[in-house]
Amino acid sequence: NDTVLRTHTSAHQTTLLKEGIDRFLVTGDVYRRDEIDSSHYPIFHQMEGVRMFTEEELHQAGATSPKDQVEFVEQDLKDGLEGMAKSLFGDVEMRWGVDYFPFTDPSFELEIYFNDEWLEVLGCGVVHKDIVRAVGRGDQPGWAFGLGLERLAMILFSIPDIRLFWSTDERFHKQFTSGKIVTFESYSKYPPCLKDISFWTSLEGVESTFHVNDLNEIVRDVGGDIVEQVELIDEFVHPKTGRTSNCFRISYRSMDRSLTNEEIDTIQDQVRNEVVEKLGVDLR
Repeated sequence: NDTVLRTHTSAHQTTLLKEGIDRFLVTGDVYRRDEIDSSHYPIFHQMEGVRMFTEEELHQAGATSPKDQVEFVEQDLKDGLEGMAKSLFGDVEMRWGVDYFPFTDPSFELEIYFNDEWLEVLGCGVVHKDIVRAVGRGDQPGWAFGLGLERLAMILFSIPDIRLFWSTDERFHKQFTSGKIVTFESYSKYPPCLKDISFWTSLEGVESTFHVNDLNEIVRDVGGDIVEQVELIDEFVHPKTGRTSNCFRISYRSMDRSLTNEEIDTIQDQVRNEVVEKLGVDLR
């Protein structure tokens, strides 16, 4: 297959900057191989925001040196995004972390405390100098952010699982009306079905090329939307052979019905077979 699906809306940055646009939002669907849990899904909707600053704006802010300009842009970005978060969610607990993104430098992530854990809602930073120069804008400073719209909606409407956005169940859709903020009322009380898979990440004498996203992709392809989470629960390195053993727990749960142990056993057997065939691991 020669088609690469869009992994982020940042791909449109250079086109719009070349057109001379200084401030813009871009929204679209994006596709990724990612971890499997309640806040990750292989397709979601992302919004990209960019603002470039003019010499006059920088002069008015007293940002004359390159260092001053970066600090000014960074603070303007954080102030704006914190204000957006408070406007949407009220007085929520939030925190900033340093991160890496290829389109920004320095880069940051904003997390919000949701469902008793920290949830990343957006990544951002100062637009990378190489991008600015590549589009013919010299050293003009600016900022950019990218946020997952589903994650914002999860917090805003208290939706516990990102898979629900792709449900066709009317019990989900009928709870929402355009223009109204409501608290989602859960209708699924079905229990999870847990299955473990344990393997050496390589055959004896062979260097490991295992990556957890390869496992996630297989599990997602085989199990579909009934896969709720894939979690590493144990890892150790054999003291003599140096081989690494991983044990992952796969949680299966349907939003709409109870799952039988027999049907999940069939899916788990297929997962085990494909993991050996495609990843070259050694089941334990």
